[in-house]
Amino acid sequence: MAKHALRSSGGHMWRSLACAKSELRLELTLACGQSFRWRESGEGHWTGVLGGRVWTLTQTDDTLWYHVYKNREGQTCGPAGTSSPGVKTSETRTKGAVKEVDELVAVASVKDAEEEEEMLRDYFQLNVKLEELYADWRAADPHFKHIADIFTGVRMLRQDPTECLFSFICTSNNHISRIQGMVDRLCLALGAPLCQLDQTSYHDFPALAALADSSVEARLRDLGFGYRARFLQQSAKQILDTHGLQWLKGLRSVPYLQARDALRTLPGVGNKVADCVCLMSLDKAEAVPVDTHVWQIAKRDYKYATGNRQKSITDKLHRDIGLVLC
Repeated sequence: MAKHALRSSGGHMWRSLACAKSELRLELTLACGQSFRWRESGEGHWTGVLGGRVWTLTQTDDTLWYHVYKNREGQTCGPAGTSSPGVKTSETRTKGAVKEVDELVAVASVKDAEEEEEMLRDYFQLNVKLEELYADWRAADPHFKHIADIFTGVRMLRQDPTECLFSFICTSNNHISRIQGMVDRLCLALGAPLCQLDQTSYHDFPALAALADSSVEARLRDLGFGYRARFLQQSAKQILDTHGLQWLKGLRSVPYLQARDALRTLPGVGNKVADCVCLMSLDKAEAVPVDTHVWQIAKRDYKYATGNRQKSITDKLHRDIGLVLC
């Protein structure tokens, strides 16, 4: 059985990107409630699923290290580049055939490496220079200046819109550890298996067709999803029946308010969930998800005042707080 990778036990199998901790801190970015699929699998090592692949990430002061596991037909789950699909070692092969296969494996390995590096750059939006933004925010916001050094390297993820939407439908009246468990069960029940490391099975996030199946609501209720089970199944079905597979990703190319309003037509999607999806997967940097915690921050740190009788977050309150914090 394959094990979770540790850089100390096999450094030659890791690839790297130049990335200072001031630009990205894994422990803050991956555990803050943006994505629910990453776990600390060893000290300073984070394992999760991204783009249909299982990754372990770790970092040093100026380098992001990553290890990608493969689970291809005929292979056990192992590190990238150790073997190639459909290739078997045989003493009866000619030298020319061996050379040809080795060249194919090398080309595939280089292609994989380039693709995986680009996936990480896109996921963490490494084209955005966080240190420059922090400097601008310090200059503009005295409160941010006071706390910035505590939270260096917190970066917005650019997630797959389907995974982001259906994960955040699970967040209603919930907390991070429970949401993580629900998303894990959702993937184990409906997602394609990818890899097993130690005793942990990793599955891809379910496809829309799997989520939309008529049996899904009952299955998810049995798994403890409660009323969210119906929202998940009905939202997937509505997307497929009304819009099609590419609709969610297509919302990246429309204005923020249009994207948010489109998401709000889905069962289980209100202002907060829509704004989370807009911000974390649809490239809408102006979106400000507002819940009771954000409301308290607006009141405590930015002197946002409402009437004493205000007990719930209305559309107007959501909009006003967004304008204060944006």
